Amino acid sequence: MANRLAGATSPYLQQHRDNPVDWWEWSAEAFAEARRRDVPVLISVGYAACHWCHVMAHESFEDEAVAAQLNADFVAIKVDREERPDVDAVYMTATQAMTGQGGWPMTVFATPGGDPFYCGTYFPKQQFTRLLTSVTAAWRDQRDDVLKQGAAVVEAVGGAQLVGGPTAAVSAEMLAAAAQALIKEHDETYGGFGGAPKFPPHMDLLFLLRHHERTGSAEALELVRHTAERMARGGIYDQLAGGFARYAVDATWTVPHFEKMLYDNALLLRVYTQLWRLTGDVVARRIADETAAFLLRDLGTPAGGLASALDADTDGVEGLTYAWTPADLAATLGDTDGEWAADLFRVTADGTFEHGRSVLVLGRDIDEAAPELVERWRDVRARLLAARAERPQPARDDKVVASWNGLAVTALAEHGVLTGSDQSRTAAVELAGVLAERHLVDGRLRRVSRDGTVGEPAGVLEDYGCVAEAFLAVHQITADPRWLRSAGELLDVALARFGTGSGGFYDTADDAEKLLTRPADPTDNATPSGLASVCAALVSYAALTGGTSYREAADAALATVGPLIEGHPRFAGYSATVAEAVLTGPYEIAIATDDLDDPLVTEAYREAPGGTVIVAGAPDLAGVPLLAGRPLTDGQPTAYVCRGFVCDRPVTTSKDLIARLRQS
Repeated sequence: MANRLAGATSPYLQQHRDNPVDWWEWSAEAFAEARRRDVPVLISVGYAACHWCHVMAHESFEDEAVAAQLNADFVAIKVDREERPDVDAVYMTATQAMTGQGGWPMTVFATPGGDPFYCGTYFPKQQFTRLLTSVTAAWRDQRDDVLKQGAAVVEAVGGAQLVGGPTAAVSAEMLAAAAQALIKEHDETYGGFGGAPKFPPHMDLLFLLRHHERTGSAEALELVRHTAERMARGGIYDQLAGGFARYAVDATWTVPHFEKMLYDNALLLRVYTQLWRLTGDVVARRIADETAAFLLRDLGTPAGGLASALDADTDGVEGLTYAWTPADLAATLGDTDGEWAADLFRVTADGTFEHGRSVLVLGRDIDEAAPELVERWRDVRARLLAARAERPQPARDDKVVASWNGLAVTALAEHGVLTGSDQSRTAAVELAGVLAERHLVDGRLRRVSRDGTVGEPAGVLEDYGCVAEAFLAVHQITADPRWLRSAGELLDVALARFGTGSGGFYDTADDAEKLLTRPADPTDNATPSGLASVCAALVSYAALTGGTSYREAADAALATVGPLIEGHPRFAGYSATVAEAVLTGPYEIAIATDDLDDPLVTEAYREAPGGTVIVAGAPDLAGVPLLAGRPLTDGQPTAYVCRGFVCDRPVTTSKDLIARLRQS
């Protein structure tokens, strides 16, 4: 019989609806029940695509004996970290404070007041049941010690919030030092940073691309090009269907942790699109096109919006959908093409994965090979993908997360205008519409929706920042004032409700549910920090409207993470990306034209440095400040290149526009 989670909107919680554990959703009622029964609380935090979450669920939460022990001695609360990042952030800080590390599933034992007193991550079944017994005994026999431990953890968690610390204004020297630190840490053999596991460093790559544009740094560009190529050739990239996995379990990008997340692919779409813009690299263009197609094809939901993730497991087996043996290739392609594909994709008898299976990697240069080889490669890919489609497929977490969809809108808008893809441009506008019409409720953002119905969790800072940035991207490609107006309203809420009073931001609003502490983490993690995303939107909004107060707010917020950019740039890549735009100006380009496909528009997007704001439309278009007072010249489309709303002489030809941008 289904438990309380049967009515949850979260797919992760739905995965546990048939557990014998008497789960509660995160709620005041759950903690009240623990107080009524005078028992501790187990808080289990995970997400739908998490492999080890599935393992612990199968070993422990589906086990009748374990469930009986849990139900007798605890109130058990299940939390989707993607739906409630605020809850996750607070208890992850506690877990890291107690254990020195974190991860998911996160397992927290807390008092009925929510104070954590013992934290961990994945526990095998026998260890977990012993832990349940020990915690129960401690709660019964050593209550004072347990409460003291909980109070100490709460104090430590509160002290971990990075609010009101040292500041440092953004400078060219700061960003040069950050870039050099990244270059020094770069894996010169395989690209990226560090060893196993290795994550795509998308935000650092975006920073280095902008740094290259501002300074001409060949080292920065080469780091991005090398890392992007190695990832694209590795098993972390789906060589048949496109799209990137969450991370590689090795340092060579060969074997992925197979979950595919919306946010990774949105950010990487921006990286490959911008890399192609700057270099003309054919591999970068192919990966950008295939990643955009993956987002829309495999993550699009019937009700609109993009799903959060594809699962790491298929029928409980990691990699079941994706791995191959030489015999598999021969059975699908025939002996001759099978042998050719095995060489191309490095599929060997020993295998690179489990049980003699291999993850496909691209072992040879193929994009610019002879036409007959390229055609053969495309044919083989299509046949293998068709065969793979007959295999069991990974589950999909189909909740729509506001901030992650915002990242996708920005990426698709960039891809659309730079490559001329009408599909990407149209999708960006449609996705923005879903966010505006479904996730905006009474002027405030809701974080998630599913099946067309918005959920209750309130938007956090990253939702406001990423969605505002998305609306500004759509405003630029449509010249529709609706999006500029909506972005401004979101930023006004962010400034009024999330500000710390000292330039920075909290991650939750001042009227949000009160937790142990109010999280305020300015570091990038898997996604841009809320502070960085809001700063990005503030800088663009100020450039589009002339609103100096928004630029001042961005400058003040960036100063609070200046020391982080300087000392730990790997954890501040998006803030550094925004800082590059600040030092560049950013440029403001207004193009007076009745044709949004005018060559001036195309060249502006291709030549202007990252972070530039560009709007094309009829002169004095109502509600579009950048076009105010910007007439045609002798009836011809005209481009105005400005910085700080101080403009150069207008130009009417693509040649003159390119020259103006290259000399600036």
